[in-house]
Parts: sequence; C-alpha cells; structure tokens
Amino acid sequence: MLCMSSTTIVMKAVDEAGLGKERFVKGATSILIIEDVVAVVLMVLLSSIAIKHQFEGAELLRKVGVLAITLVVWFVCGILIIPTLLRKVKPYLNDETLIILALGLCLGMVLTAEEAGFSSALGAFVMGTILAETVESHRIEQLMTPLKNVFAAIFFVSVGMMINPANLAEYWSSILLVCIVVVVGMIVFGTLGCWWGGETMRDAMQTGFSFVQIGEFSFIIAGLGTTLGVTHPALYPIIVASSVVTTFLTPYIMKATIPCYNFLYKHAPAGLRAKMDQREQQVAQAEQQAAGQNDNKSAVADKARHAVRHTIVTKHLVNLFIKNMSEKDEEKA
Repeated sequence: MLCMSSTTIVMKAVDEAGLGKERFVKGATSILIIEDVVAVVLMVLLSSIAIKHQFEGAELLRKVGVLAITLVVWFVCGILIIPTLLRKVKPYLNDETLIILALGLCLGMVLTAEEAGFSSALGAFVMGTILAETVESHRIEQLMTPLKNVFAAIFFVSVGMMINPANLAEYWSSILLVCIVVVVGMIVFGTLGCWWGGETMRDAMQTGFSFVQIGEFSFIIAGLGTTLGVTHPALYPIIVASSVVTTFLTPYIMKATIPCYNFLYKHAPAGLRAKMDQREQQVAQAEQQAAGQNDNKSAVADKARHAVRHTIVTKHLVNLFIKNMSEKDEEKA
C-alpha cells in the first residue's frame, strides 16, 4: 500500500506543472505502468495467502502467464485491426462519431480486462497504446481532453468523499507517520533507483519527487485486506486519509525538485559532482544515437505495419465489419 503511486495523480500534476515534455516523464510513466501490472499480481498472491494461509506459487505463475499471453493477444489483434478499421471508415468519422468510437473501444477493453481478472487501468492503457498507432491519434487526443478533465475531477471528488473527518482526528498520528514514510521513502528510493538505473540525477530526482503519493491501488489493497479480515479495519481510513494528504502535497513537492537538485549539485562532493556531469554527457550521447536509430526503426516498422494491414485476413475482417454496418444502416433506412 505504501509503494503504489497513483498514475492519475502523477499525470495530472505533470500536466498542471507544464512538464509533459520533460525527459523524466517517459521513465516515470513506464514505472507507473509496471506498478499497476505488479499490483494485479500482488492482489492475486495476497488473496491466496489470506484465504488458504499458504503461498500458491503455481497460481501466481499461472496468473503471470495468462497476463503475458493476454497482453500479446490484445496488442496483436488491436494493431492488426483497429488502425486499418479507422483508416477505412475515416471519411465517415466526424468529431462526435470519433469520440464515441474511441470511448467505446476504451470501455470495451476495460470490460474485457476486468472479465479476464485484470485491472481496468491496464485495459484502458492497452487501448490507449493501440489508438496511439492510428492515423487519428492526435485528433482523438484533442477530442478526449475535455472528457479526461471531467473524469479527473470526478476521481478527486470521489477520493475526497471517502474521508471521514472523525477519522482524521482519531488517527492523526498514524496518518502523519504514514505520510512521512511515503514522502521520504518515495523521494529517497525513487531517486536512488532511477539513478542506479542509468538516469541523470536531475531526471532521477524529478521522478522520485513525483511519486510522493499513494493512490487507487492502495485503496483496493486496503479494502481487500479489510474484506478478508486480515487487516485492522482502521487501516483503510488511514490509507485513504494519507492518500488525500500526499496528493495535496504532490504539486508543491514537485516544484521543489529543481531547487533541491541545485542545492545537491552545489554542495555535493567533487567525486559525486563529476559522476553527475558524466551521466549527463552519457545520456545526451545516448539520445543522439537513439534519434538516428529510431529513424531507421520507424521506416522498418512502417513497412511491417503496412504489410500486415494489407494481408488478406485483415482486409477480410475490416471489409466484413464495414459490410455489416452498411447492412444495418440500410435496414434502418
């Protein structure tokens, strides 16, 4: 519960601060996605231990295998069918139809993920990744922005409604302790992990400072523990209240990242400062090399997608879908 940062809160704080194009955002997003996947596996493991009072290694391996196979199937089918489908029906897509189609695909994948026993966030992420490969990705992003803001507001309102003021007064010392552990732990271990993983100290600190909150998966795990009777009932309100406090602090802590980095760089020993400068040069060189390689990879990837999208099977599936839609329109007429 203490380790699960909130993807929604971090992305919202990054957008609000205008940091969307910063270099650390890609790494931070990747970490958050892996956290969501790990949370699904952990919930299966913890539930098994709580119910059967023993570790079910076979069940855990089965769940991980099913998750990997499911992700591969989703991505392959999605990249084969959806981009080609949108290209075929593009002349008929106005803004209203496109946003309904994008929402339908997203919610459909969310429902599929939940039926398969995974998180709704994972399903939404998969569909978002697939839609990002389409020719309408920028248009979809523009149309979805107002809706994204609405759901972000609903998310924060729903979190606020979980707070019982009486619990704040009763468990204030525990809430304060949890908040301190989360903020300090995320900053220290997030920064060190990213630094040891090859990022610059500036990017590592920006990543660690952005993870200083706990979010929706912590609620789910806390609720699961309460439901199964393996955790104290007071733990749930403590986690929820701590989440609200750390969420409120997140934008202010993120703003303190650069001053803290400058202070560290100024007062760091000569050896550490030399390593920080060396890492900056290494990352800059790696980015230049990656930029040249990405151009070649993009050309190869485009050719592969073009070949796959024009196979007989893909064409047949898309044409069959369009034919069925046309027949329905004729019946209605």
